[in-house]
Amino acid sequence: MPQKIYNSATRKKEILKTVQDGKVGIYVCGITAYDVCHIGHARGAVFFDVLVRHLLSRGYEVVYVKNFTDIDDKIIERAQKEKVSIAEISERYIALHDEDMKELNVQTPTLTPKATQHIPDMIELISILVDKGYAYCADGDVYFSIEKFSSYGKHSGRNIEEMIAGSRVNINDKKKNPLDFALWKASKPGEPFWESPWGKGRPGWHIECSAMSRRYLGDTFDIHGGGEDLVFPHHENEIAQSQAATGKPPANYWMHNGFVRINSEKMSKSLGNVFSVREIIKSYHPEVVRLFILQSHYRSPIDFSESSLAETRSALVRCYSALQQQKEMLSDLSGADALNESDLSETAKSYIEKLKELEINFGDSLDDDFNTAQALGYVFEAVRLLNSIFVAKKGITANDKRNILQVSKKLFDHFGFVLGIFQHDPDNYFITDKEKELSKRGLDINQIETLVEERKTARQAKNWARADEIRNQLARMNVVLKDTNNTTTWIIE
Repeated sequence: MPQKIYNSATRKKEILKTVQDGKVGIYVCGITAYDVCHIGHARGAVFFDVLVRHLLSRGYEVVYVKNFTDIDDKIIERAQKEKVSIAEISERYIALHDEDMKELNVQTPTLTPKATQHIPDMIELISILVDKGYAYCADGDVYFSIEKFSSYGKHSGRNIEEMIAGSRVNINDKKKNPLDFALWKASKPGEPFWESPWGKGRPGWHIECSAMSRRYLGDTFDIHGGGEDLVFPHHENEIAQSQAATGKPPANYWMHNGFVRINSEKMSKSLGNVFSVREIIKSYHPEVVRLFILQSHYRSPIDFSESSLAETRSALVRCYSALQQQKEMLSDLSGADALNESDLSETAKSYIEKLKELEINFGDSLDDDFNTAQALGYVFEAVRLLNSIFVAKKGITANDKRNILQVSKKLFDHFGFVLGIFQHDPDNYFITDKEKELSKRGLDINQIETLVEERKTARQAKNWARADEIRNQLARMNVVLKDTNNTTTWIIE
């Protein structure tokens, strides 16, 4: 199936046709480095990470550029408040961002440029716009004139006349039009500045992405991404200034991930419902957060709540339980006769065919506008099939099971690479999961281990009544026991 992408600019799905055969150039707007990352940042980062992973799995060569905004009003305000440099603020939060992304298993993009490293590129681009008459100077500021760009508003589908009519007009505003936007800002006392043809100042927000994407990907590249909140004005302005300067569209496909809502409410600092990534992963394994994000189609809004995370954790526990049993069974079967693929029963062939079909369906789902929600449906179906393999007895040999489990292991390795989950040994996953759940629920691991050991003693003494009583006591604590041979393991539901 060809790769399809919903293009925000045309509002329809289109088949991906890259600028260069076999290569994909991607630019995604990154964070403004003045605070820690929240769940909204995580959503965009995880989705575009999966997009890159899927394209790589399909054989594309990918150049993925994601910037850091390290000069901005909010950064300056925080630096002044703390009486430190803007570099100290931005470097601090870039480092924290990188820690959060590592926890979420988000791969580092090919390039992660910073705005302050590309001031000359921005000055060059602004100069072109001034020379072409798309921009004008006003007391050290430089503004883009939207009236000079006839298709302004097309990307976001906005009516310019209505926006102008509803705009607030300041008597001393230097803009010719209230919707004109700043390309360069004259520096105020105490603010950082760079020398330019228009005097000491700093770049506007929108110009940095046009300059950096052009620098690393060329005048026109394949995919430009970001959050839904960037459609207007940021991406509208990017298109205007880039196309005005080069005469070419900056990107052929525009992709925007939807908003995160908190308990069905809009996430905002004013409501006090912004949850940081590092706060969330104190209570949940990072893969739970990643899986939660991927359970919704990227263009749909998602509702973040304690109950939704708990449900996602339960789903991931079921997956890792199956992977743990797969690992154990493969180990148990390793001492049997040599693997023989030519002597499989019809039952084994049927299982293997179903697993391979799930892999095809999984890939097709991602080919269709990166539908991770549908793709995960096939992952969960594979888990159910795997569980049925464990208990299968009729008409299936040890050789059959080893062949099936080898295929299933490769399948889950593929799922894991593309989705960025199942990256831990199951035993290690459950250790981390237990630690977080014990802490969150106020459970005592020593008490649980003592009860598990006491039950083991009761079972050895054939005191089944006491053993069942302890199992029920643990169940009331949401502790689930798993007896295998002479050992007992446990997880928290």
